[in-house]
Amino acid sequence: MPQSNRLTQFWRRVFGGADGPAELPVEAPQAHVVLLDGTLSSLEEGQETSVGLTFKLLRDDGHDCLYYEPGMEWEGLRGLPGLISGYGINKQIRRAYMFLAHRYRPGDKVFLVGYSRGAYAVRALAGMIDKVGLLRDATLTHDRTREAWSYYCDDADGPAARAFQEELCHAKVSITAVGVYDTVSAVGVKWPVIWRLLPEVHAFHSHRLGPTTENGFQALALHETRRAYAPDRWETRPGDPNRVEQVWFKGGHGDVGGHLSGYLWARPQANVSAVWMLERLQAVGLELPGDWRARFPADETARPVGSWRGFGIFFLWRERREVGLDPSEALHPSAEGDWADGAVPLWSAEAVR
Repeated sequence: MPQSNRLTQFWRRVFGGADGPAELPVEAPQAHVVLLDGTLSSLEEGQETSVGLTFKLLRDDGHDCLYYEPGMEWEGLRGLPGLISGYGINKQIRRAYMFLAHRYRPGDKVFLVGYSRGAYAVRALAGMIDKVGLLRDATLTHDRTREAWSYYCDDADGPAARAFQEELCHAKVSITAVGVYDTVSAVGVKWPVIWRLLPEVHAFHSHRLGPTTENGFQALALHETRRAYAPDRWETRPGDPNRVEQVWFKGGHGDVGGHLSGYLWARPQANVSAVWMLERLQAVGLELPGDWRARFPADETARPVGSWRGFGIFFLWRERREVGLDPSEALHPSAEGDWADGAVPLWSAEAVR
């Protein structure tokens, strides 16, 4: 009996009627969610930001493609210079990049979510992937990740960066959505007065959403007046290939991001922007548990914390935020009574479909 027939009979005896090994099943696309939190954030019960609560929601629902990092933490006086300057955020971005590079496969979905300094970080991460590419798992190393970051910061359009992308990165990566709460491009802790005396350590390169990102959602704080927390909104142009929604909500920087510093009575107001964000992410493909809204009870009439409590009273340089600088901006219906000059339209889900 020919050797091939013996192998066929052996295969049938052991594995059934097939004449040979079947094709391996194709893995279903995964949804990778990167969540980067704001400075001094915490996952302690009752102290979470909206990003931290989103992480817990997804973790408890069994998502296994999650990456969460808190912002910089207080580590005593030795760590104060780095805490104020925001030193180290580039390492945080590279760690998140390596998580995605290690796990991403063509066809997967990618969601990037951040608050404050973490919003800056996920926007920079999206820009890095857009301009330089995402390393394949087989080509991923720490040195190459640092090289990719260097190209993003200094020479993303040069021939070396293009060769790097063509030889080592995925041919195409699509980021389903970037969802951010009140991006600040000044990334360190903003101590009263001191913040004006320190130079910016990190230049921001991601004022526009790149073509690799399909959707951009940003919740902005209507009543934040501290100049140290000036927002960085996306700039859009007619004909852009992606959808950008930047919506203004009642409250200060911490209210919109759910960073309430112990004022838990303000959580129902903070949840208004959190529910909006989760609804937008769910609408573009992020799977959430059926009862997720029960974990985010929202009340549009609840009081916000604002920007004058605690250390906030010591911030002397203030100005009212300008609303309506970009066509992608809208006012959330819950804030209609707080801003009646007609500079921006009211947001509605139907209007943006």
